[in-house]
Amino acid sequence: MTYNAMLFVLTYAAAALCEIFGCFTFWMWLRLSKSALWLLPGCASLITFAALLTLIDTAEAGRAYAAYAGIYIAASIIWLWRVEGTQPDLWDLSGTAFCLIGAGIIFFAPHRN
Repeated sequence: MTYNAMLFVLTYAAAALCEIFGCFTFWMWLRLSKSALWLLPGCASLITFAALLTLIDTAEAGRAYAAYAGIYIAASIIWLWRVEGTQPDLWDLSGTAFCLIGAGIIFFAPHRN
C-alpha cells in the first residue's frame, strides 16, 4: 500500500470514528437517557470529523464524501460489533463489501476534470 493510499484510509477511518462517536453521544442522550453532558465531547468529535474530511486529497468535496460513505459503513459495522456487542451477519458483511468496492471505484477511478 502506498503512503498516499495509507494516509487516505487512516484519515477516512479517523473521520468515521469521530462521526460515529459524535452521533452515538446523541443516541445515548436521547435513547439511553444518559447525561446531556455527553453532547459536549460528541459535538467536538463531529467538528473533528468535518475537519478531517477536508484533508482528503481531492478537488471535489462531493467525491470525497461519496467515497467516505463506504468507509463510514464499514466503521459502523465494526462499531456495531465491538461497541454494541452485536455480531454482524452475512448481510451486514456483504453489504459492507459492496460499499467498499463502490467507494474505491468512486475515489480511485480516472475521472475527467
